[in-house]
Amino acid sequence: MSKHPYISSPLIFFVILILLTFWLDVLTRPPEKNKNDNAYFNPDYIVEDLSGIRVDHNQGIQREFSAQKLRHYLEEKVTQLEQTNFISIDPGNPLMRLHADHAEIKNKGADIYLTGNVSAMRGVDDDKNKITLSTDFLYLIPDENLVKTDRAVTITKLNTVIHATGLEFNNRIGKIQLLSKVSAVNN
Repeated sequence: MSKHPYISSPLIFFVILILLTFWLDVLTRPPEKNKNDNAYFNPDYIVEDLSGIRVDHNQGIQREFSAQKLRHYLEEKVTQLEQTNFISIDPGNPLMRLHADHAEIKNKGADIYLTGNVSAMRGVDDDKNKITLSTDFLYLIPDENLVKTDRAVTITKLNTVIHATGLEFNNRIGKIQLLSKVSAVNN
């Protein structure tokens, strides 16, 4: 009588089936995200040469925007814009225009981060009270009609040029608060 181990064919079949299941599971898993990878790698959609309008009929507020390119990332809930312009028309307040090389919109438009050659103009071009602001970063909170920065800013009004580091500007009440290193030159 021989002493060979007895292995049944159904047992071999189940072992192969289990190994095949594990192999397919590993093969079909999505790649894990590395925290060092660019979070904005694959946009859900890209739109070029776009413009839009948002109107609040009850308060008469109109906000317009335009951009050369829009990239939307659904997973991160972020929208990026290139060469973007924003215009805010609010009855009782001066016209507000913003331009930036790049914008990043988060929280369904509640937070907008403008970067690269940012400029803001309050008032129309032929208005003597027109204020122009330039910086490289601006945080825009549209619902509060508020802009903030912690970077260097230059503000011009008529013949006066003001340089500062950091700013909070409330367009609703027309208040500008300069945070530090303020210097002014009147030409």
